[in-house]
Order: sequence, then C-alpha cells, then structure tokens
Amino acid sequence: MDELKIPAHVAIILDGNGRWAKKRGLPRNMGHVEGCKVVEQTVEDAARLGIQYLTVYGFSTENWKRDAEEVGALMQLFRYYMKRLLNIAKKNNVRVKMIGERSRFADDIIAGINRLEDETRENTGLTFVIAVNYGSRDEIVRAAQKMLKDCREGQLSPETLNEQVFSSYLDTAGIPDPDLLIRTSGEQRLSNYLLWQLAYTEFYFTDVLWPDFNKDELVKAIEKYNQRDRRFGGVK
Repeated sequence: MDELKIPAHVAIILDGNGRWAKKRGLPRNMGHVEGCKVVEQTVEDAARLGIQYLTVYGFSTENWKRDAEEVGALMQLFRYYMKRLLNIAKKNNVRVKMIGERSRFADDIIAGINRLEDETRENTGLTFVIAVNYGSRDEIVRAAQKMLKDCREGQLSPETLNEQVFSSYLDTAGIPDPDLLIRTSGEQRLSNYLLWQLAYTEFYFTDVLWPDFNKDELVKAIEKYNQRDRRFGGVK
C-alpha cells in the first residue's frame, strides 16, 4: 500500500442501489439503506488510506423527478443518516461539507446540514463533501448569477475574471479539483456531476454496484489511477 500514490481528492458517483435491491427482490429503498452503510465505511477507508478529500453524489437536482414515495423515503433516510454521520465524523476527525442548492429541502433537513458543517468545521482530517440537490449546470448558472450581481455592485470587474476567480464562485470554492472519479454499476457518463471540476480528472468505471463496493474496490481504482500518465498537456 505504501508504494501507491494516493490521490488527494477522490470523487464518486454512487450508482446501482436500485439495481442491487431489484436483484435481491427487495424494495428500492433497501438498496439506498445499504448504500448509506457503504458510504460510512468508505469514509473511514478513505481516511485511513490518506485521501484528503472525498466527494460523493448523494442526491441530484434530477432526483426530484423520481417517484414521490421513493423521494420521501430518501428524505427520511437522509434525516437518519445525518445523525449517524455526525458521530462518524467526530470519531474520525472528518470535516463535512455539503454542496448544492439546499433551500429546497425541508427546514429540519437544512438545520441538520448546517449543524453537520458547523460542528465538524474545526476537524483536521479528511474533508467529506456530499453533493445534495446538486447539478453541475445549476451550480455554474448560480455562480454566473452571483458574478453578475457582484459586477453590478462594483465588487467584481469583468476584466479580472479568469478561471481562478470563476472557481471561487462555485460550490466547491476552496476545495481542490478531484484527481480521480469513480463511478459504479457500469455506467460511463458524468450525469451533470462536477463538470467544471473534472476537466483534468482521471476516470475509473466499474461494474460493481454501489452496495457491493468496498475497500478492495477502492484500492483497485487507486491502482488504476497509479498507472495513468498525468501530464496535463505538457511535454514529458
């Protein structure tokens, strides 16, 4: 393990919860429940491996279009999971950050998100970023709106706009771009996830369904990452 170069930031698209449940004749929500357990373990595994940032796609802007019963079950699971996550974060010195547009959630969920961030802010270990009600196009539009507002108010000059300034208006401001993206369940698309931030990221796709993901699978992804020649367009 010491010979592996550990990526500083790993992003994951957690895919396959519903298919995992269907294969076992279980309700879709049971797949989400099992998937949450795997998230918990992955946070601990990532911290022990020395990963500094772990970002997961928890709930997208498009997920609201799912069956109302499933969305309701996901919200209940989210309420339960936030309480567990707070204990896990404290135990493992993990800092939690949420990205996405949280105002659409119920007041108690917003309060839970705020509490998670506030009570883990001083932790110095792994930063665990959860994308909730997140869509990258929405993020970019919101960033542009904030920049236009600042231009109108004289706080930003269009002439000073560059990649660094633009990045500072994104939800991920202050967080380095991912080195490695993992997507489970065999799908090979970004699904409106971190479109700006993944410009130079290495991609790793696996057929493993998210509830079956474990530390061995994470290490496999890192091993593949180590085989890549990351030159960023430069001359070697």
